[in-house]
Amino acid sequence: MTRRQVPRPRQLAPLLRFKRWEPSGKRRRLAAALTISDLRAIAKRRTPTAPFDYTDGAAEGELSLARARRAFTNIEFHPNILRDVSTVTTARTVLGGPSAFPFAIAPTGFTRMMHHEGEVAGARAAAEFGIPFSLSTMGTASIEEVAAVQPAGRRWFQLYLWTAREQSLELIRRARAANFDVLLVTVDVPVAGARLRDKRNGMSIPPALTPRTVLNAIPRPAWWLNFLTTPPLEFASLSNWEGTVADLIDRMFDPTVTFDDLRWIRQEWPGKLVIKGVQSLEDAKRLTDLGVDGIVLSNHGGRQLDRAPIPFHLLPIVNREVGRDVELLIDTGIMSGADIVAAIAMGARSTLVGRAYLYGLMAGGYDGVVRSLEILTDEITRTMRLLGVAHVDELSERHVTQLMDLAPRSGFDLGSAR
Repeated sequence: MTRRQVPRPRQLAPLLRFKRWEPSGKRRRLAAALTISDLRAIAKRRTPTAPFDYTDGAAEGELSLARARRAFTNIEFHPNILRDVSTVTTARTVLGGPSAFPFAIAPTGFTRMMHHEGEVAGARAAAEFGIPFSLSTMGTASIEEVAAVQPAGRRWFQLYLWTAREQSLELIRRARAANFDVLLVTVDVPVAGARLRDKRNGMSIPPALTPRTVLNAIPRPAWWLNFLTTPPLEFASLSNWEGTVADLIDRMFDPTVTFDDLRWIRQEWPGKLVIKGVQSLEDAKRLTDLGVDGIVLSNHGGRQLDRAPIPFHLLPIVNREVGRDVELLIDTGIMSGADIVAAIAMGARSTLVGRAYLYGLMAGGYDGVVRSLEILTDEITRTMRLLGVAHVDELSERHVTQLMDLAPRSGFDLGSAR
């Protein structure tokens, strides 16, 4: 027979533990977000459809993005046991400078459209966490603004080559003067990809007030209040543009760019030169021969050519061929710290995180970006400990297997075909 008794108050007291009430709804929402997907759900509720879809979407059927994310879920980790992981070192040198964790904030365009704090929030948070921040040519904060809010942080500038070369050269000079130490040249946008969500939403810069957008704004008054009461949304490197994003890309960007243009940029830029948007082993080899400092394996977040190669699948192939001669970075599909650890193990020196940080921005401005970086850095540290890895430099291919999904048919060699 089970013996029962009436509990005494002094026995109940230790069990009654109530959390301190947090009066800020934003802080409560962000604290409850345990993953980047949680932040995405908050962002979707609080952001109008057009800017959310611009961030969340990709080109055509969005297969490239879905496949890139699936590639990271289709991995198997191989942990070692009985290792001392009481202290874990996540810092390493990336492109000539320190990075407290093996990732940087990727360059993103039109960022103040997602949240009125925009690039300033991202730059501040990046400096706080000791990681680089990348500013896009199509950013809504200027080179000088980012330098002012992030004086002690590392700053990278992402360059598109425009048909008007003098405009590109002026941006290079401004970035040099503001002590940006890395130039990321994006080369996978000869023309705009077919981003169908944007077309269906009538996505324009600045956002247009139509009956549809007004109805969509009713449950999201905070976004519109901030949008209407802060300085007008405009490109910091481009003035007086009104029209769709695709029209802007087709008007401004140069489809005649070749490898010869990279030689010209090398002469104008004294810092580290990185080429972003590489999707084949052949091109990676040619860029290495040209003497670039880094290569970003990227399909532009799936926003350009749909069904493009999966960067994470390409990574070990390129690393084996040129990894000793050039620093490799990777983006597209990263949604967790475990994804970052897997990329480092397969040969990446660092990674770029775009959507994952923007979900935090849309969810809560600067505080939301901080929360996204907290989630990613906690996941990196925990994954390394569970793998039995005390230093990021210990990660190698022996820690990860890329499982067979979306692999080429038997007899097709991905490396030799490119």
